[in-house]
Amino acid sequence: MSGGPLVVIGDALLDVDLEGTAERLSPDAPVPVVDCVREHERPGGAGLAARLAAGLTGHDVVLITATGDDRAGRRLEELISAYAEVVRLPMSGTSSCKIRVRAAGQSLIRIDKGDGRVTGGPLAPRVTEVLGQAGAVLVSDYGRGVAAHPGLRRSLASLPDRVPVIWDPHPLGAVPLPGARLVTPNHAEARALAGNANGAAAGPLTQAARDAAALVGRWRVTGVAVTLGERGALLSVGERAPYVSPAPRLSPHFRADGCGAGDCFAAAAAHVLHGGGVVTEAVTEAVRCASAFVAAGGVSAADGTGAYGRPEDSAGAAPEGDGPWDVVRRARDGGGRVVATGGCFDLLHAGHVSMLREARRLGDCLVVCVNSDASVRRLKGPDRPLVPLADRTRVLAALECVDAVAVFDELTPVEVLERLRPDVWVKGADYSGVDLVEAETVRRHGGEVVLLPYLDGRSTSRLVARVRETAGVILGGDGE
Repeated sequence: MSGGPLVVIGDALLDVDLEGTAERLSPDAPVPVVDCVREHERPGGAGLAARLAAGLTGHDVVLITATGDDRAGRRLEELISAYAEVVRLPMSGTSSCKIRVRAAGQSLIRIDKGDGRVTGGPLAPRVTEVLGQAGAVLVSDYGRGVAAHPGLRRSLASLPDRVPVIWDPHPLGAVPLPGARLVTPNHAEARALAGNANGAAAGPLTQAARDAAALVGRWRVTGVAVTLGERGALLSVGERAPYVSPAPRLSPHFRADGCGAGDCFAAAAAHVLHGGGVVTEAVTEAVRCASAFVAAGGVSAADGTGAYGRPEDSAGAAPEGDGPWDVVRRARDGGGRVVATGGCFDLLHAGHVSMLREARRLGDCLVVCVNSDASVRRLKGPDRPLVPLADRTRVLAALECVDAVAVFDELTPVEVLERLRPDVWVKGADYSGVDLVEAETVRRHGGEVVLLPYLDGRSTSRLVARVRETAGVILGGDGE
């Protein structure tokens, strides 16, 4: 582990998003007319990787890149300088600029401009100085020549083994240097770079494992992590069984802007390795950060001010997947129907699962409202819950039918329902004839209350009683 800066090397681009609305077609061609309401400029390519790295690490970040003396290059350097030192390499031609025209959260067309290429020649003294101080190096190759610079490659090859090199490759870019700690292609890049050297095509994980293992041997690097989008990432270090880090599940109706996710993955991995972590730790954290980055809206919503991810709540619960408010917002943005249910869910059993599955079929997302530990104690007594909140929420969130979990500390879910405002509030049929205090809240906001069948004989109280009875028989007493 070194306290030196995280040095990012690669091709920086100026990304421009033209965001607007598209409600009509052009009279002269069957194409949408976009009424532009916002223009947003940000660093792309290695510039985005440096921006994300600056938000993740407590160390200084330095970007070594090539920019032209033109409007795009000057603007790019101005944006990057807010969070990282920019060390320029000479460039011939114009700076690269990528323009996306978007409406309703979807990209309609992308326009690429700029023919700039880094020029050769000796490195400036500042480049050599920065590399000599580096605590870790991230090469963000976008195929425009920076990573292929002979002087840079010689300097990288001479770095001491304690300085990890993370290489985010490009099919048209430079070959990663032998000895790199981690190379991070996506599945399409890995397939293209591995070629036909490793046999016939197979399932996604099998194919990724074959491609990664082949590239580890070909490039003579420590590890290759193939990013697999919503499946997470697969790490190979050669002949041994691969390591897979799954991604958190997003809501089915969620429309992801995956632009920049690979840069976030590489930056997060570089941060962990910079801090002395091992490659499996780096891949796990990179999947978490990239998933949170996409769930937050990707580059379209990123502000670059810090690490991406949802902090644990005060009770220690860290549910997987989206937060309840994100799930509800996205469902409603897509015209979906929000279903919610609630309870203690202490000792999750078949009756719970059956009811939750049926509830999910009533709409487009299901939010489960869960009593906190303090709330359960007030309802059930001092010896409950048997399972703490963190574990109860994790188990619930792991169910395929559950989109998100919301925790409440009151005796009833009235307050959380004031915010959720579900279209349907579901309870089990064992509440038939019971005056639900939350029903008025649900109906006041236009929702309906329904009861669903409950499997006979399944309840947490019965399970607890049976365990205590069994324990008493085994111990020859009352089981206390």
